[in-house]
Amino acid sequence: MTDLNKTGAALGEPVSASPAPSAFLEVRDLKVHFPTDDGLVKSVDGLSFSLEKGKTLGIVGESGSGKSVTSLGIMGLHTAGQYGKRKARISGEIWLDGTELLSADPDHVRKLRGREMAMIFQDPLSALHPYYTIGQQIVEAYRIHHDVDKKTAKRRAVEMLDRVGIPQPDKRVNSYPHEFSGGMRQRAMIAMALVNNPELLIADEPTTALDVTVQAQILDLIRDLQKEFGSAVIIITHDLGVVAELSDDLLVMYGGRCVERGPAEKVFYEPRHPYTWGLLGSMPRLDRDQQDRLIPVKGSPPSLINIPSGCAFNPRCPYADLPKDNVTRTVRPDLTEVGSRHWAACHMTQEQRERIWTEEIAPKL
Repeated sequence: MTDLNKTGAALGEPVSASPAPSAFLEVRDLKVHFPTDDGLVKSVDGLSFSLEKGKTLGIVGESGSGKSVTSLGIMGLHTAGQYGKRKARISGEIWLDGTELLSADPDHVRKLRGREMAMIFQDPLSALHPYYTIGQQIVEAYRIHHDVDKKTAKRRAVEMLDRVGIPQPDKRVNSYPHEFSGGMRQRAMIAMALVNNPELLIADEPTTALDVTVQAQILDLIRDLQKEFGSAVIIITHDLGVVAELSDDLLVMYGGRCVERGPAEKVFYEPRHPYTWGLLGSMPRLDRDQQDRLIPVKGSPPSLINIPSGCAFNPRCPYADLPKDNVTRTVRPDLTEVGSRHWAACHMTQEQRERIWTEEIAPKL
């Protein structure tokens, strides 16, 4: 395991944790860097957010923006084996229900996984073990945290499979992962994640490669189960449509950092960052007539080894020349409040952003 009680493996210095926050989950200035032969990969570079119980946070951004690395960091799953002999360098603070995870003992964090926090992985076929039945894997996840016999644990596994909509759960509990369809495997993953009633559920691209109808079923299932268990939920995706109705708050990531965050309704209907405009322009809409083609975000995401100076989005931003003194290319913008509980990291003035959104962007969407 990565030495989670250190602020960066190279330094070996203990985390200096500040007082516990009031929010159920609070991430403060999280940095996750990976040393490689080509340089230091800054996958997450100073990310902060909070989440209350019963609420859903959507984290969106292109592939390589740091979404999944963030989720694995919260779960404490960055192992040295993934990255050869070099350990991930992790710093910042992650508070879960009053416990600071990065300074906690790794064994304690391991005990929290599955019971206090759980994760639905992007590819259930890879996450599920091919040599064990679905039931055996759910039983193991349950017995780790409960002192019960196998028979009792199997009844719990059947109950959870039934709850997530698996037909004939008493029979399918003995099936292997390859005997399930993609949608059923995802449901089995959700059953395993929820078997211990965790208070935090992280869903990393839970609908990738699923049919549209199955996607809707999975999202409805997560929403219904959240209401039942009262869990805090993080939905990680590159698809804004997935989180459009599911999330209470939205966090937009680019180049390992947050470029905009706030209430989902604000981010969708009053976005204040050019990258968010690009994501919205590339999303199909069914609630209005679409006469023109979708508007892609030009260019490619930045290398996390050589992130552009200044605003990381400046090479792709059509408005990079608007701020004076070339500040977009020399100074990294901080998150500033642009509305109630709404922040954005952009050098353009509030008036410039409101004018561009109202006159140029919104009419095309």
